[in-house]
Amino acid sequence: MESSIAVVAVPFPAQGHLNALLHLSLQLASRGLPVHYAAPAEHARQARARVHGWGADDALRAVRFYDLPIAAYASPPPADAAGFPSHLMPLWEAFTAGAPAPLEALLGALSASHRRVVVLYDIANAFAAEAAARLPNGEGFGLVCTSLSTLLGRTDAGSRLMRERGVDCVPICTYMTEEFIEYASKRARSGQTIPSSAGVLTNTCRALEGEFIDLFAEELAVSAAGKKLFNVGPLNPVLDAGSSDQRSNKRHDCLDWLDKQPPATVLYVSFGSTTSLRGEQVTELAAALLDSKQRFVWVLRDADRGNIFTDRGENRHAKLLSEFTEQTGGRGVVITGWAPQLEILAHGATAAFLSHCGWNSTIESMSHGKPILAWPMHSDQPLNAELVCKHLKAGILVRPMAKQREVVPRATIREVIEKIMVSDEGHQIQQRAMALGEAVRSSAAVGGASRRDLEDFIAHITR
Repeated sequence: MESSIAVVAVPFPAQGHLNALLHLSLQLASRGLPVHYAAPAEHARQARARVHGWGADDALRAVRFYDLPIAAYASPPPADAAGFPSHLMPLWEAFTAGAPAPLEALLGALSASHRRVVVLYDIANAFAAEAAARLPNGEGFGLVCTSLSTLLGRTDAGSRLMRERGVDCVPICTYMTEEFIEYASKRARSGQTIPSSAGVLTNTCRALEGEFIDLFAEELAVSAAGKKLFNVGPLNPVLDAGSSDQRSNKRHDCLDWLDKQPPATVLYVSFGSTTSLRGEQVTELAAALLDSKQRFVWVLRDADRGNIFTDRGENRHAKLLSEFTEQTGGRGVVITGWAPQLEILAHGATAAFLSHCGWNSTIESMSHGKPILAWPMHSDQPLNAELVCKHLKAGILVRPMAKQREVVPRATIREVIEKIMVSDEGHQIQQRAMALGEAVRSSAAVGGASRRDLEDFIAHITR
């Protein structure tokens, strides 16, 4: 038997979750640990294709990708709405049913040839937590891919802490479908992952959620004595202004365009991978961007299918795009594919981010010191928006969730764009976000709290 350890990362197959665990895998692999990233082939390919900020291909080659074959599943197009991505349910059902057996085979083989097997799993994956617990020389650690605030919102103490800070703690299940809630509780059994684990890692830091980290540590000590807690966020690389990903032969055109813009004059607009705006809303947003007279980079794409490599057909916004591009006269860029978000947020020309407030986007924006125009859609996004706008005071809410099903008119959108970009209040929020960005970057730098937690985690699993 070798005297080495093996690390196995098991993400949940949705973009934000794939991305967070791949960033963690790359962090560990860059420090010399052997890491296996276990996912269905199309989702491992998706994660590799979309990851940004790591420079040369050597970083990805340091991670060993392992296929978890699952049964064929339906991969329908997303609905033309901004609600919960129910079209991904066939994928998630197939994953939960099919992934356990090949994961058991991988863990068994690694267990026989290594001193210790460390399984890092998304806390949505109970089967991975249980498989790790069954290994004679294994231990499992759950990764919280959302904010800690989201996790604590289910507890009395967490809700009280949020209310004391002006955060409206609406239960996350309010913005999920009954079908998914039943799936998460009965088949994915996500609530069982932390009790089955040896410890928990979070993609957050004290600069953003210090009080929530303290409360979570207290609750973990009471409910699960002996479990380790490592707050290692931001998992994404923190880039310097002007950085670009050198893994591709061609720098993205939007970065060349950003190079030509004055500092802090561009609004970045993106709604992530699980939201498709209805046609009427796209029209209103386009009009607001035109009327505001502000520079922008707009990612206009539909939500992911279960298999993103399935043919999407024609772009349903093609007619609008043709007219809109002519009307903007070079004042903005529209991206219809995958955007280099980290590089855009790091760029000195980017001033703010109009975002759905998924946790990856939120922490990426905060780590680069960019305020958020918060337009949440579902799941944890409303609470993340509350955290940013009311607790951190680094953003402005575009639309309250009470008006989720309404089309936000162009005048309302234009008003918040102008507020964040050109008003005194907006400049104050920008300064607050910049200060937060410096604190987040310090946390991730040598000697910072998150860097120390990552080093402590590595020391623990290699002991």
